Formats: sequence, C-alpha cells, structure tokens
Amino acid sequence: MMIDNGILEGLLGEAEVSPRLRANRDMRTSSGDRSQRMLNALLPGTEVPIHRHPQSAESVICLRGRMDEILYDDNGVECARISLCPAEGGYGCQVPKGAWHTVEVHEPSVIFEAKDGTFGSDGSETMAEHLAAAGKFVNSFGDLRKNIEYLIGMERMSGSMEVITPLYVSRMLNVPLPEVEAAMKEMNLTNK
Repeated sequence: MMIDNGILEGLLGEAEVSPRLRANRDMRTSSGDRSQRMLNALLPGTEVPIHRHPQSAESVICLRGRMDEILYDDNGVECARISLCPAEGGYGCQVPKGAWHTVEVHEPSVIFEAKDGTFGSDGSETMAEHLAAAGKFVNSFGDLRKNIEYLIGMERMSGSMEVITPLYVSRMLNVPLPEVEAAMKEMNLTNK
C-alpha cells in the first residue's frame, strides 16, 4: 500500500464526520500481527485520554499537520511537550515505555503510530482507569476547576444563590469535599 495524499485526505475526511474528531487505519498485514501499527487522523478538539503502555515504547511519526505530544508524571502533571510538525522539521518522537501521554492537535494532522501489542491487550490503561483502580477520585467530567466555575456561573445567573459553599459544590458535582475545598481555595472562591 502506498501512503499518499489520497489516503491522508480520506482519513481526514473520515475524522471530520466522526464525533471523536479522529479516524484511523490499521496498517497490520495479517491477523497474527499483535502489534499496533496505524495511521491516525486527528482534528483540533479531539480528546485523547491521558494513557500509557507499560510494556512498550510507542513511535509517533507526524506525516501532516501540527500537534504536540504531551508527557505526564504519575500525578498527571505535564513534564514534557514535544512539538510535531513536518513543515518545521519536527517529524516524530519515541514515547518511553510506561510514560503517561496524550496529544494536543493544533491543525488537522495525520500520524503513524507503532508499538508492541494492541491497546488494552498489552496492559495499556488510561490515567482515569489507573487512579480509579488505586481507589483515588477521578473527576469524569474533566477539570474540576472548570466545573466549579461553570456551576457557580450558572447559579449566579439564575439568581438562586448568592453564596455558594464548598459543601454545595461537593454535593452538586459529586466530588469529595476536601478536593472541592482545596480547588476553591486555589481559585480564591472560599469567601465568596
């Protein structure tokens, strides 16, 4: 198979109509191939959960577009950002075995990804799954601060509450009270 503009354009077209804003093409040539080799078209706004592959490094080659490969520590804190853009000479990277990572897509992009083992069967996991298995709270609605700001904004717009307490936010968002208190303190919202 020739990887040409036609294939890249076709994948980007599939990504445009996908609710996930991405589409991929399996590049393995037999059912016995247990690796992951694929083309992946990603559009700005796609959300790839932070995840890791504990048994394999992952090679990422950017064929078109501009995006960042983002690496995180075990606490979900960003520790490296690698800019991938073939037009600027950033062609690819090797994500180390076991490293938490995701992508931020700046313009329609197509990458080639390769690693040992297929996702899931090789012990790959998302950070949310990992934290849940460890008994730690996982905010499935995204960033806690954004959710707090949204809830407070909605309550104030409706005029139903002047003072919004951490306890109220905790109950409405189903988030442990100490986490809400810490977030609201960081946001300087504890006395409002």
